[in-house]
Amino acid sequence: MIKSTSYPRLAEDVFEAIHSLMHQYRAQQYRALRDGPYDLTHMEYKVLSFFVRQPQATSSDLVQHSRRDKAQVARLIKGLRDKGLLEGTADVKDRRSIRLRLTEVGMSVHRVLEEERRYLNALAIQGLEEGECRTLIALLERVRSNVTSVPGDG
Repeated sequence: MIKSTSYPRLAEDVFEAIHSLMHQYRAQQYRALRDGPYDLTHMEYKVLSFFVRQPQATSSDLVQHSRRDKAQVARLIKGLRDKGLLEGTADVKDRRSIRLRLTEVGMSVHRVLEEERRYLNALAIQGLEEGECRTLIALLERVRSNVTSVPGDG
């Protein structure tokens, strides 16, 4: 049994602030993707980012990493391949398996999107000093640790 905090309203306020911040941040990201020239969804951007970090991975690798449904991952990959952002080659050892990587255009698109993400990140912490950022990170890590240590969850 988890002990109840002596300041339950404050706990609610903390999580409402975190939720509100992430909602606003994601809304800005979605807007940049939607209004940009690339016609990408947030999930497509995440798939591109995965293959930047894991070039030559397979769709099965992405399914395992993302814990998404195989059919959803297959649709995402097909859409990115149709847009010319992702390409694949048969695995040398297992011809049934396709190794995926970003095309040159895909890499270019990802670089632009990463620049936009870095700009939004910088904008979000504007006015905070380095020490304040480090304190914020440490506090959020403690909160995350508390949440991930809940028995039965992970």
